[in-house]
Formats: sequence, structure tokens, C-alpha cells
Amino acid sequence: MEAGEQGRPLRVGLICCGPSGERGVSLNSARSVLDHIQGEDLVVRCYYIDSAMKAFATSPVQLYSNTPSDFDFKLESLAQGFDSLSDFAEHLATNVDIVFPVIHGKFGEDGGIQELLEKANVPFVGTPSKECQRAFDKHSASLELNAQGFLTVLNFLVEKDKLAKPELEAWFKTVNLNKENGKVIVKPTRAGSSIGMVVAYGVNDAAQKAEEIISEGIDDKVIIEVFLEGALSFTTIVVDVGTANNSEPVVLLPKEVELQYSNSSDTNKDTIFNYRKKYLPSRQVAYHSPPRFPAEVIDCIRQGISLLFRRLGLHDYARVDGWFLPSPVASLPSAENSEKFGNTKYGTILFTDINLISGMEQTSFLFQQASTVGFSHSRILRTVVQHACSRFPYLVPCNNAWTALSRKLQPSKQIGAIHKGTSRQKVFVIFRGDTSERISCHCLGSVCHTMPCFKLDMIRYHLDVTPCLLAPANGYFSSHDEDFSDTSREVWTLPYSLVLRHTTEEVHAACVEVTEPERVKITKNKHDWFAGFDIAYKQPIKYSLQQWINHVKETEAVVFIALHGGIGEDGTIQTLLESAGVPFTGPGPIVSRTCIDKVASSLAVDHLVSYGVRTIPKDVRATEEVLKSSLVDIWNELKAKLRTETVCVKPARDGCSTGVERLCCPKDLEVYTNALRRKFQYLPANCLSRAHGVIEMRVPPPESLIFEPFIETDEIIISNKLGNDRARHLVWKGENDWLEITDGVVGKRGEMHSLNPSITVKESGDILSLEEKFQGGTGIN
Repeated sequence: MEAGEQGRPLRVGLICCGPSGERGVSLNSARSVLDHIQGEDLVVRCYYIDSAMKAFATSPVQLYSNTPSDFDFKLESLAQGFDSLSDFAEHLATNVDIVFPVIHGKFGEDGGIQELLEKANVPFVGTPSKECQRAFDKHSASLELNAQGFLTVLNFLVEKDKLAKPELEAWFKTVNLNKENGKVIVKPTRAGSSIGMVVAYGVNDAAQKAEEIISEGIDDKVIIEVFLEGALSFTTIVVDVGTANNSEPVVLLPKEVELQYSNSSDTNKDTIFNYRKKYLPSRQVAYHSPPRFPAEVIDCIRQGISLLFRRLGLHDYARVDGWFLPSPVASLPSAENSEKFGNTKYGTILFTDINLISGMEQTSFLFQQASTVGFSHSRILRTVVQHACSRFPYLVPCNNAWTALSRKLQPSKQIGAIHKGTSRQKVFVIFRGDTSERISCHCLGSVCHTMPCFKLDMIRYHLDVTPCLLAPANGYFSSHDEDFSDTSREVWTLPYSLVLRHTTEEVHAACVEVTEPERVKITKNKHDWFAGFDIAYKQPIKYSLQQWINHVKETEAVVFIALHGGIGEDGTIQTLLESAGVPFTGPGPIVSRTCIDKVASSLAVDHLVSYGVRTIPKDVRATEEVLKSSLVDIWNELKAKLRTETVCVKPARDGCSTGVERLCCPKDLEVYTNALRRKFQYLPANCLSRAHGVIEMRVPPPESLIFEPFIETDEIIISNKLGNDRARHLVWKGENDWLEITDGVVGKRGEMHSLNPSITVKESGDILSLEEKFQGGTGIN
């Protein structure tokens, strides 16, 4: 770097997406990185690789699309394309100082992008290509771990066109599994996010599922692995803070992942931590931090991952997944070797998956675990970039410039000092997940983490944001909002680290847990690297709802309402705040009560028919009445009244696609009402007469249901086939009269402005699913 350039901003090339099934998650990760590292001292330039491996320089605006499919078909007109990947690498060599690859899976973690950058002498964040190849491939990693002295899960490799059942049968015998029904996990060797992972029984089933994974094109190599009955899953972030030539990995506090079974009809306990459970907030997964393991086991996990990081030659950061087995497993003979790392007096520790580019969505494990030692999203990401820069001496002058500015924002006390004498507007963000609209927790994260108080431009906006959890006083969540009273509710003001949870149940449990001294003690990381940071585990503060409102008023704060459904949208919280004279976002009590009720909403706009506004006829019935009546009679009545052959059913006062489905016959109505009667949290995929995904249900059931004609909309497809112009296309036949669109409005009362509407594309059935609305990398708008 020339002397004249010293002090200019560091130019970071952010590369996302790629060809794998995780490209949608990659886009979410890139968006999060962009949010939290860009500043006056660090400029981000965005790049995108499509599924056909063509690279584009794109606008940061495009990263805010929900999924790649939202703009893939517009790339040729929106972005600068490169003729080849080598041309792309040449461009990076002259236009960025360092690359931050955020490509999950193929080409991102298998050494592909790293090899391209190495050949062009472009500095990058993360592990070198050869080490990526060895660590990302699950079979190669298991061989390497075993060679390095770690206990491993026994596995059998299946390659394309090379499956030999006699050898597989011999392996089953070797690991003490019954060849007819021995339980195994079958998964691609080079894929993440649990894509393609399934449970199998016996040799024939395992062989068939391995071949299916290969034939579907997920991977051409598959491993069959012993199913570890009774094992407890954990995941751990590790960050390298050493010098360029001396690795010094700091292993953060592991997090336990517990699968939960909600439906009383669940007989299949083989549920694995799949894509849906990883990226969709639900009650089917619980996370525990610290994990519910003996302290000695947690220490052993951290020691082992530190060794693994060094011995495998990893750089900057990683995430390592594994298992703790409290009891011996007969099919794990490697555990008999006492010299192997992983044996403890409490059980066995096994490391299985090495994630070289960990997910970086708002509530990802990287940010959750970093927050427990006082690191914000921005601080941990900048630390990773800073360490990567230290390996390239010519980047040090530029690195020092942005580090100097970043250092001003390290400890929380210094942040306060910056604002001494400056008046900051206090904002209390209140959220809760009592209703089935679980997304409230993720909305809180989006609001809080993008509010300027968590970013480098905080001084410009003068905002001071406090996250607040509205929880019931009885300690558990329910959807009986009709029983609401301000004396039965409590509000917790939360420290930064407690916001980063997947569900409101987790946040509430964490509030209670941090009052236990032993858990607080184990949460703290005593590594010298954290000296100078405020790592005290700040305590949440509990108020009654009325006390909280009084506190908000005394501090002259504004309330940002991030409550979905229930009292957050039915006018209840608005009435309380309005009565106290506390300003809040969103409509007032009367409008809120109207909008949450679908029938009231229809009536409110009925008079606009002369403007072309039409409403859908509805039949509203009490749930209790439906459950007691003849379903055949109800079905015939609905068809006659609504003049339709198929019916759409939905709760009268709920959202987020909860309990919404298309019913085509009396049998469908029976399945739906049975789920209500038995208080199922979800309906399994394809349990009705037409194909559909998993349907989230409200628990307890809603008091009333709405039945209305199902509106048949035009089929819209994003074509993945490249035409002569290499561009993808929007395919719309235009056979019906209707499209489904969504739109937002923003502004002051009386001065609202409509944003650009988007067309909603349904992929998995007749109803837009919860996944398509909220799951990372899913859904098209």
C-alpha cells in the first residue's frame, strides 16, 4: 500500500450465494455482515455468484431481497456480470483490499472460492483452500480427526456408482448394527444446513437413501453414520485472536441443541435438526446456554475444539458441531480407546461437523455466543476481519486506520462517554410470542440490531434502544389474550445478549436462568483476550406491565411495538400506552381492533366498492360449535353459502399463515378439526387431500374460525433455465383473474406513502406457508 493511501477506508469485497442449496441462507448472512461492518472506515463492495457459477458485481440494495429468486431473473439488467471467474478474480485484485466470502456449502466452504482467490493473490477472510477441502468434507474430516487423536462417529462412504451392498453389510456387522433394521444417519459429505440428511433403518434402506441423495444432485459422495441414541447435540463458535504466525483460538461457550416433540400423535422420534428447525423460529427446538452438561465436559469440549482448530490449520473463525454421549454406545468401538481425546468420566465427546463459514443471520450461533462475552454483531465481525488483515502485512496501515475508529466503540462505558452531553431519544422495543406468530422474536432482532445504537452511525441518529419482553406473570406462554390484565403480565428489559434467541420461550427462560449464580459463572469467558471489554453478564430487570409503562413515561421514551397478534394488534397495548400519554409506533386502539379482526376489516372497506375494492364473503363460526357439529353438514352449508367447491379456513384473529389451509372435501375438514381438538402445534406435510407443507396451528385453538372461498391465483414461476441471453425469466401464463400481492405503507397519519408492491409466489402448496414468509432463504417475492 502506498504511503498516500494510509488512512483511507478498508475496502472489503463481500461475496455471497453460490451454487449450493444454502444460497438463500448465504444471502441472509451477507445482508447481516453488510449491516454490521460498513462504516466510514470500512467500505463494503457486494458480489454475487448465481447457481450457474456466474459472478456479478451488484448493488447492496439487492442483498435486501428475501431470496436469490427474488432478483435472479433481473441480474442481467441490475448487475455487472463477469465473463469468467478468472475475470472476476482479476477485478477483485484491483478493486478490494480483502474478500469476506459468505458462501455456505459448495464453492464457499469446500475450498473453491479460496483457491480462486489464492491464485489471484487476493487476501481473504477464513481458512485456506486445502484446509477447507479437508475439513468441510465430512468423510475426510472424520479421517483427519481420527488421525489427530479424536474420537469420531463411525461411518461408511458411498460414492457415485460405487455402492457395494456386501461391503455395507460388513460395515453394519463391524459396528454392531442389525443389517435389517440398524438405525443410521445418511447425509451428503459436502453439504450444510442438514440438507439431504435423513434417518435410515438397515442396509437396504440406507443404500436406497444414499442413492437418492446422489441422484438428486445434492452430492456425489454420501456417508452412512451410526445413529447416536441418547446423544446430546452441541455447537460451538471459535475465534482466532493470535498473531499472523501463531494461532490462538478462543472457544466461546457451547450451546446445546434440544429437539422437542410437540404433537401428542408424534410417534416418530427420529426427527433431526433439519433445515426447517434451524432457520424457522418454532417450539420444536430448544437451545440451552450454557449446555446442561457437567462443567468438566464443557471445559473438555472447549479444549478439544481449540486443538482441532490448530491441528486442522483453520483461520480466523469457525463453528464446530458435535455430540456428548452420557452413556456408552455399543456401536462406538472407538470409545474403547482411552488415549483418544473425548473420553471423560461423565461420557464421550465427539466432533462431527466443521463449519468454515458459519451462518451469520441476525440470531445465528456466531452472534449469540459472541454476545455472552460482551461482543456486538459489529464487534465480532470486525474482529474477524481485523485478524484476517493481520496475515497480510501490506494491509496493516489501512487496517490500523479503521481499527483506531472501531476501538472507540469497544467498551459500553466508552459508548456512553461519546454521548455525554448529547440528548439521545430513548426507544423501548416491546415484543412477545404468546400468539402463534413466533416471528415477533426475529422482528425484535431486526429492529434492535439495525437501530443505530448498535451501529457505528449511532451518534448521527441519537437513539438509545432498549429491548423489552412482554411475558406472563405465571411463567409460561399462552394464547388466551382474552384473559389479559395488566396485573397478570410482566415486562423484562433485556441486555444485548439475551435478545439473540430464536423464540420468546428461550428469551424468557434466559431471563430466569441468569439469576442463577452458577450459570452466570460458567457463562463468563476468562480469556485474557477479553480484557478491556465489559463482559459482566448484565442482569435483565423485571417490571409489572404498569410499572414498565410508568418507567417509559418517566424516561420520555417512545415505544416501538413489535408485538404480533394478540394484545399487540388488538388495541390493548395501544389503549394502555395512549392512556398514559406514551407515544408509540403504529395505529391507535380503534384501528388496531379493526385490522386484527378479518371480518371487521372486510366490513370497514365494504363501502369502497365504487373504487374497485372488493371483499371476500365469509362464514364465521365458533370453534367449539364446529367441533360439536356434523362435519358433513357444515361442509355442505359452506359450499352452498359461499358458492365454492373448495374452502379456505383461517383463525379469525391471527396471522403469519397460522392455521390457514385449503380444504377440498369433508375429510380435509375432519383432519383440520381433529388437530384443533387435540391441540396440535402443527399439521404434518401432505396430510390433506392436496399437497402442502407443514401447517403451523394456534395453541390453544382460536375461539372462532373464518371460512371463505378459496381464491385461485395465477401460477407464477421463476424459470431457472437460461435462455439465449443467459437471463432467467418470470413465467406467468395469465390464465386466472387474480394475483396475490403484498405491500407496505409508511409515514405519518394522513400522510401515508405506499411502497412498491410485490407479487407473492407460492411454491409448496395453495397457501403461502410460514417457511415461505419467514424461513431463511425460502419464499419468493
